[in-house]
Amino acid sequence: MRQEEIWDAETAQRYDTPGTGMFAPEVLGPTVDRLAALAGGGRALEFAVGTGRVAVPLAERGVPVTGIELSAPMVAKLRTKADEATIPVVVGDMATATAPGDYTLVYLVYNTISNLLDQAEQVACFRNAARHLRPGGRFVIELWVPELRKLPPGQQAMVWCAEPGYIGLDTYDVLHQQVVSHHFHFGESREARLGRSPHRYIWPAELDLMGQLAGFELESRHADWSGAEFTAESRSHVSVYRLPG
Repeated sequence: MRQEEIWDAETAQRYDTPGTGMFAPEVLGPTVDRLAALAGGGRALEFAVGTGRVAVPLAERGVPVTGIELSAPMVAKLRTKADEATIPVVVGDMATATAPGDYTLVYLVYNTISNLLDQAEQVACFRNAARHLRPGGRFVIELWVPELRKLPPGQQAMVWCAEPGYIGLDTYDVLHQQVVSHHFHFGESREARLGRSPHRYIWPAELDLMGQLAGFELESRHADWSGAEFTAESRSHVSVYRLPG
């Protein structure tokens, strides 16, 4: 499964869930608040800007936002909310594509760095962020913590969500740090709709080493956008890396 095959026109049309899920005010509000503060009055660049879930409200807060996005259908969906003058977008791979100008903030939210499926691409993503930043600029990543402690020996799959109308199931290849997320959506009929997405999971310590290779220093790590303490039990983290200034 290539990323451009996953983020197709059908996915783009059903991606937005206004007011619920990752579009819920309690999820989106703290994200935008933290990013606006980290931008420090400068320009922001979002890797994998998608349909503008974060970029649109961040731009409405007065932060100039540019995006890089691989999927043309996702950009088309974004264009129903903001024009090119408001949120310029470069269509390309976030590990290699270049946006004009320099920035005080580059950010990558909602586990999206794991869409890069090998370690070299993920390191290249860090280096691409560094190329776009001014000295002292920050690269912010939101990422889940691999939950391999929940995977019994010999078992390769784990249900991580089961609720009415939906089951989320992950299958792991622990040798290569690969995971495929399977999303089953169903109603009253006997048939279900299946969506799948491949990822390469990254441990926090490995992520920090990637940052060092690109010249970053870890500035902070919290369990969420509101600044909760990151602990051994945290299921995700928001990590802020800074270029020496």
